[in-house]
Amino acid sequence: MNDSPGWASPGPAPSDGRPPENSGGTGPADGAPESTPSGSKWSKEQPPAGQWSAPSASAPRSHAQTPRPQGWNGAPQGGGWGAPGPGGWGGPPPAAKPGVIPLRPLGLGDILDGSVSTARAHWRTVLGVTVVVAVLVQIADVLLRKFVLPLPAEITADPESNPTEALRQSLEATQDSMISMVPSLLISTIGTLFTTALLTIVVSRSVLGRSVSLGDAWREAKPRLPHLLGLTLLLTVGAMAVLTVAALPGILLGSVGGALLSAFGVLAASVLVIWLWVRFSLASPALMLERQSIGRSLRRSAKLVQGSWWRVFGIQLLTAVLAGIVSMLVVMLFTFFALLADGSGLDSLLKGTTPEFGWTYLIILSIGAVIAACITYPISAGVSVLLYIDQRIRREALDLDLARAAGLPGYGTEQSADPTPGS
Repeated sequence: MNDSPGWASPGPAPSDGRPPENSGGTGPADGAPESTPSGSKWSKEQPPAGQWSAPSASAPRSHAQTPRPQGWNGAPQGGGWGAPGPGGWGGPPPAAKPGVIPLRPLGLGDILDGSVSTARAHWRTVLGVTVVVAVLVQIADVLLRKFVLPLPAEITADPESNPTEALRQSLEATQDSMISMVPSLLISTIGTLFTTALLTIVVSRSVLGRSVSLGDAWREAKPRLPHLLGLTLLLTVGAMAVLTVAALPGILLGSVGGALLSAFGVLAASVLVIWLWVRFSLASPALMLERQSIGRSLRRSAKLVQGSWWRVFGIQLLTAVLAGIVSMLVVMLFTFFALLADGSGLDSLLKGTTPEFGWTYLIILSIGAVIAACITYPISAGVSVLLYIDQRIRREALDLDLARAAGLPGYGTEQSADPTPGS
């Protein structure tokens, strides 16, 4: 430590009114001239001893008392960074919060709270996005079920068939059910694609404390939609290819042993798919906000997730579980109402035959699906975007750029032309 004023260490502080031990004595005698020991760096004028606590309001202000330093938020500080606590020392100053999250590394509570706060603060835009997309998805799904897709085949097991034949019939019925679900999954994927693109823009603006209309979000997200579609298809096709390759040897074998081999292969491949899903889970926000290509977005996500795989996996898994529970409860409630309103479908279920549901059942069920989407879509998209921002804050100090873009004092006057995080 150097010897310049303000940096020299004065040594232990006296608390009983006695001078420091290295001051060269107990003080000058009456009438004797003041002197200092050789080599001492103490000034002849010293503040009174024992003044470690803040003076009271009635105490006169002396020239030795200096103004208390100001914190980041302009509030006076005690002996530490923040407001003085019970022991006289405060913690670090609170982080700046121009929008829905504080500009610091985020915890799970911050991410979930930021997602909910975004939906509440910009409910008109968020609700407009989710309602429009969910209604269009449900209309297309209902029309497919009613006029295009065949009715699910009844599974009738022959009690006299051998185990191999029974397993073959079960596999064929499962295969038919999965094939009939593909169009619905594709429609749902496209709807999620549009929702994710628009809500990513909304969340990125809410972090800066800025509002955005549905038209603004659409104009900004529209040029990136082809890239986002390509990214979504690449990840989906890649996951299906991994699972198919894992199940192919057992399918070609075509026996009970082959079925077991396929099940084991799919189980092992599912672990790889989950690992890849987490590794590339931040590619969508990187593609939208940084305007990267598909390949660079995948590499960007892998770099941000590296070293934090389990944390990202835990937050994403918890979000998926919460969204799934909420969606299941809503859909189950409306399914119950739909069965009560559509007596023919309920009678078929009670008789054990394949139900043929009418328009009433499908419409009520679609209303429940729209409500579930309006609840879960904003939360899922918000968590993904805030996880991306959090990882960039932890690795790249993005909080400083966000504070500068939000126009907070003390972070520089220059601002980016586009305040989107990562742009």
